[in-house]
Parts: sequence; C-alpha cells; structure tokens
Amino acid sequence: MKKILPILLALFGIGLGAGAGFYLKQGNAEKPEAPSEECVAFEHGDPTNLPKGEEVEESASATDREYAKLNNQFVIPIVQEEAVESLVLISLSIEVVSGNKDLVFEREPKLRDALLQVMFDHANMGGFKGTFTNSSNLKVLRTALLETAQKTLGDVVSDVLILDLARQEI
Repeated sequence: MKKILPILLALFGIGLGAGAGFYLKQGNAEKPEAPSEECVAFEHGDPTNLPKGEEVEESASATDREYAKLNNQFVIPIVQEEAVESLVLISLSIEVVSGNKDLVFEREPKLRDALLQVMFDHANMGGFKGTFTNSSNLKVLRTALLETAQKTLGDVVSDVLILDLARQEI
C-alpha cells in the first residue's frame, strides 16, 4: 500500500492538471471581435477616418511642451537587514514648457540629487517591494518626483515621466 499510494497521488494530480487545462482552454475558445477600421485609424492617429461630426482638437498645451530625457539611469539599492537585496533601475524624462529644455540640463546635477533622494525615501518605505509596478505605488512615486522637480526647477516642469523601471534581485 505504501508503494502504490505515491503512484496513485501522482496519477490523480496529472488527471486534475489535464482536466483543468482542458477546462481553461475551452473557456478561451471564444475569440474577441476585431476592432473596427475607425478604431484602428483613431488609435494610429489618422483623423481622416473618424466618423462624421467628430474632429480632432489639438490642445495648445500639448504642442508647447518639450521632453528632456535625463542622461543616465537612476540606481536605487533595496536594503534588507543591512544587506543589498536588489537594485531598482529607473529612467526618467522631464516634461517642461517649450524652450526650457536647456534649463533641465543646466541644473541636472541638482535635479538628479533631489530625485534620487525621493527614490531612496520611496525604497525605504517599501515602495519597490512586492508589486512595485502597481498603479497606486507608482502614483505616489510620480507625485513625489513631480513635486521635487518643480521645487528644483520651478513651474516650467509639468510632469515627470517614468520611461523604464526594472528591479534586479541580487
């Protein structure tokens, strides 16, 4: 009996796994409907294919902005029990009022220092642990980064964009 029990349990597990796979495969048999040509054209920025009566309005605020991509990534160590457990790499871009892109690069060392301190604080509060890409976690980080960038550069900063975000376990 002791020799047969592991074999029976293995066969039972395989049977359950196969049954679950078959069941889940059947649930995905329905294919979603394809998007209409109007949706595809709108997503790809072709305003000529819009339904009649709809026009694309270009906002003035979208055209008077520039993006200054900060040259190097930010590297934030995640410390657990006085040892580095992982590293978080972040690339940022700063959205500024048109004509102020050079201001970002002139003050980049001070800006990087301030932004890095915000990211260290975020890491120390546990913001990069678990599901760190959760929208609520990122919203807290984005808000703090924006406030810091505006304190450093003034009202010319309208947003801080997170371009890349990765965590590497050590």
